[in-house]
Amino acid sequence: QEQLVESGGGLVQAGGSLRLSCAASGRTFSSYAMGWFRQGPGKEREFVATITWSGSITYYANSVQGRFTISRDNTKNTLYLQMNNLKPEDTAVYYCAAARRPNGNCCDTKSSSYAYWGQGTQVTVSS
Repeated sequence: QEQLVESGGGLVQAGGSLRLSCAASGRTFSSYAMGWFRQGPGKEREFVATITWSGSITYYANSVQGRFTISRDNTKNTLYLQMNNLKPEDTAVYYCAAARRPNGNCCDTKSSSYAYWGQGTQVTVSS
């Protein structure tokens, strides 16, 4: 059974950094585009970043462009999100996701295009 497990969340002060990881098991996702989404308190789930299966192309939401970096290590079946210069508005539960089909093109920002989801990890940024 496919499983995505996020880790690395926590409490950090504004301006700080965190690195999220998403470990995949039960299936090799090396040929799937993957992404990060987040859901803040009282908000809808929103797109954060996505990366192609090869890692050659990345795409970010405007709100995180220049501060967050998505990457992947296909040898470890792991996805990452490096978050720098965090702001209180980044507070949310962060989810990793894998695309519904392999070898897709970049850059899908719709949550409905992702079929596999982790359980989420909480990121809280204090002011």
